[in-house]
Amino acid sequence: MIKNNDTILKTIFVAITLCLICSAIISSAAVGLRDIQNANKKLDQQSKVLASAGLLEQNKSIEELFSSIEEKILDLRSGEFVDSMDLENFDPKLLARNIDTSIALSSDQDIAILKRRENYQKIFLHYDKDQLSSIILPVRGYGLWGTLYGYLALKPDLQTIIGLEFYEHKETPGLGAEVDNPRWKNIWKGKKIYGDEYKVLISVIKGTVNKQSQNSNYQVDGLSGATITSKGVSNLLSFWLGDLGYLPFIKKIKKRLSSEEITNV
Repeated sequence: MIKNNDTILKTIFVAITLCLICSAIISSAAVGLRDIQNANKKLDQQSKVLASAGLLEQNKSIEELFSSIEEKILDLRSGEFVDSMDLENFDPKLLARNIDTSIALSSDQDIAILKRRENYQKIFLHYDKDQLSSIILPVRGYGLWGTLYGYLALKPDLQTIIGLEFYEHKETPGLGAEVDNPRWKNIWKGKKIYGDEYKVLISVIKGTVNKQSQNSNYQVDGLSGATITSKGVSNLLSFWLGDLGYLPFIKKIKKRLSSEEITNV
């Protein structure tokens, strides 16, 4: 007697079994490839750090180029470096979620929509023949669909932008995702960030910058069709260059570099 396989119970059993097998395969692959994924993610971030400072070279590997970068952990509250924390396992996202290692931001303070700001950040320094040539600062803030994570590279005058790179975001392709467009990234080079009394003036405007305007050095062309993303980029820079971001560090280093006539920090 031939059994009838065309039953609802058997169909459900086969479907569930197939789902469990596929889930097991995918989970195993995810766990097995986790180290490779983390290594690739780290390599991508390192390439963005280098790109923000214009340090990428075609004939050299990322590892080789990144070896010229010095990593330092900064206490954002004091503007001083911290030597007691683990550089290799430093995780600002984890610190920002911990109430012991972060501060809650009020609605007036939270212009970048972070909710909490970690007390420590890892920054990057590059020296050219023992002379400080660029300071690379991690920045982040909310765009249209999610948080943009990137790096802002400054010249040692702590006023002039070398470059801005984002390594993670959820912006719309062809619109907000144009933050990755080389043409748009190129117009950041040479822009200034502070006016008098360290007032943050750099911003992404709506439309095209009038080069005849006296404020043109502080303005960047808006992203066409991406007003909210453009505003998000302005807001995240205002936050991270302000009192709750890197300003305590920038003031100290700028004063130290000018008064002591030293070439490194």
